[in-house]
Amino acid sequence: MLGVAEYITKSLQYEEYAFTWEELKNNSSKTDVALKNELSRFVKKGEIINLRQGFYLILPPRYRSYHKVPLELYAEKLFKYLNKPYYIGLYSAAAFYGASHQQVQKDYLITQFPNIRNIKKGVIFLDVFVSSCWPSKNILQKKSDAGYFNVSSPALTAIDLIHYQSKLGGVNRMLAIIEELIEEIKTNDIQELLSWYPHTSSIQRLGFLLSELQADPAIVTLLSEYLKGKNYYPVLLSPEKNRRPGSTENIWKVDINIEMESDL
Repeated sequence: MLGVAEYITKSLQYEEYAFTWEELKNNSSKTDVALKNELSRFVKKGEIINLRQGFYLILPPRYRSYHKVPLELYAEKLFKYLNKPYYIGLYSAAAFYGASHQQVQKDYLITQFPNIRNIKKGVIFLDVFVSSCWPSKNILQKKSDAGYFNVSSPALTAIDLIHYQSKLGGVNRMLAIIEELIEEIKTNDIQELLSWYPHTSSIQRLGFLLSELQADPAIVTLLSEYLKGKNYYPVLLSPEKNRRPGSTENIWKVDINIEMESDL
């Protein structure tokens, strides 16, 4: 049976960068007290991180100077431990599609109600958003060295950025990222999104922005045709408290209440 050092070595041989307290106990004959003392020493040496009670990250030498490991190496295991569905989303998802011109100091994940608290440990900051309508499509599986992980498709990434804009710095902060995502958004991705996505106002804003950014006309047409079959109403491009949209002159019924400035 293994001690902490041996368990870490064995885990890394299998490209596993996280473990739980229960997994460690099940692979060791040592007492709980002895294991906790060993864990404490490894935490102090910066070789593991106690990310959440009972859940640990392993920092191999190549990541130790960053004091973190990439999210895709442990997200799947973390959310299985939390017994929650998830996907990597927003700015973090955009980076997987090459839309990462801004340095983001957080990792972004989306889960289902009830929400969990954000996780902050040292330089690691997992900003966890909650979806009121869990996606039935548009969640992709990608492969990392540690196995598969969930990430939002380009279309879901773009509309999530728009939907959660008030918590993410506003439209102008994400405009360049959406512009970069355009090349990755395909018609089938949009078709799947429209088959289940419930927030019409966000679809209006997405259609307006993709039209303004000169996205593929076929994608813009899909969005405009979808709205023709809906009763939809004017919306502000950037939501504001105590302000209602005025008259609009575009098919999306989007009141352009901010000056759009991309930093690309």
